[in-house]
Amino acid sequence: MDLRIFTEPQQGATYDTLLAVAKATEDLGFDAFFRSDHYLRMGNVDGLPGPTDAWITLAGLARETKRIRLGTLMTAGTFRLPGVLAIQVAQVDQMSGGRVELGLGAGWFEEEHKAYGIPFPKEKFARLEEQLEIVTGLWATAPGKTYDFHGTYYDLTDSPALPKPAQAKIPVLVGGHGPSRTPRLAAQYADEFNMPFASVEDSERQFARVRAAAEEAGRKGDDLTYSNALVVCVGRDDQEVARRAAAIGREVDELKLNGLAGSPAEVVDKIGRYAAIGSRRIYLQVLDLDDLDHLELISSQVQSQLS
Repeated sequence: MDLRIFTEPQQGATYDTLLAVAKATEDLGFDAFFRSDHYLRMGNVDGLPGPTDAWITLAGLARETKRIRLGTLMTAGTFRLPGVLAIQVAQVDQMSGGRVELGLGAGWFEEEHKAYGIPFPKEKFARLEEQLEIVTGLWATAPGKTYDFHGTYYDLTDSPALPKPAQAKIPVLVGGHGPSRTPRLAAQYADEFNMPFASVEDSERQFARVRAAAEEAGRKGDDLTYSNALVVCVGRDDQEVARRAAAIGREVDELKLNGLAGSPAEVVDKIGRYAAIGSRRIYLQVLDLDDLDHLELISSQVQSQLS
């Protein structure tokens, strides 16, 4: 079971804070550092000092880290043209020496689009399908060849399909709860399927749908890696769990129900339940980015029991 650190910087974080978390992620033996792609805070927080851009952040971290994988859960398809996104991600992959992964989603948070003047189209899912085809198609085009795509929303003619990533194939993540279109899209384009903030039972049902869609598309169901994203709140005792829950404005009982919360033993046990239904990777949503002792505890008393 891989444990990855997943951050939500729109809630309030500087680049320096994210750098400190990424370095701790690497030093403590976690597999990867991922971040959300949002420009507006959510819930009852001030979001200060303001948003940071996902791919600018990852470009900086690419030069400041050496081992960990770097990526997004999920890049919003509404934020970037697919040709531009292919260039950005390939460049960051080069900058990292081949450690980048792309989670790409349709985009959903209408308020942030209004706040920063970003168009919020009605046909987001159909656009996402074209975006996935274009981004992966550009990367797969042989050097010296050109790439063309003529779709409903995007039109590319004689693209040199450059630059190329450092990796032969950048892993692509698709995720979500949708019962039909999401599994089909994952089966066609994804290397990994991520189920965000879902129970063991809901995850098992969705994983089965994705496996079935993959087999229908001519792939083996286990060609994809299956993963979950879950909020994390671990403490050595009840008081420490309660303190960490209060710091992120959540209740302990709710966190235990909907995330990974409690003692290290409780969290290891719940991760085991996800592993039993086929999850091979957990993205730990860390909401208090100043609490690096939390990461150290997870590394020493949770991760150590999973390796």
